[in-house]
Amino acid sequence: MFYAYVLENPKGRLYIGHTGNLERRLIQHNTTEGKEHLGKYTHKNGPWAIIGFEAFTTRSEAMIREKQLKSWKSPRKVRALFEAER
Repeated sequence: MFYAYVLENPKGRLYIGHTGNLERRLIQHNTTEGKEHLGKYTHKNGPWAIIGFEAFTTRSEAMIREKQLKSWKSPRKVRALFEAER
């Protein structure tokens, strides 16, 4: 299973990505050093919390959805999508 996911930090900034393991990926985003540390943006702007995700059977589908969500360029629209699902 693969996921397109949206994270939010305490300042209300969003980060959109895809992964095969949501729990591990969230840990990686919130780790600031060591082997688990990945990416400059997320470790400097965390901590992050998952506000929503969608599951897909293939990585390709998750990547396509990630790209689509990023193309919206509207945090309000992205938040509304996942608030409607709660």
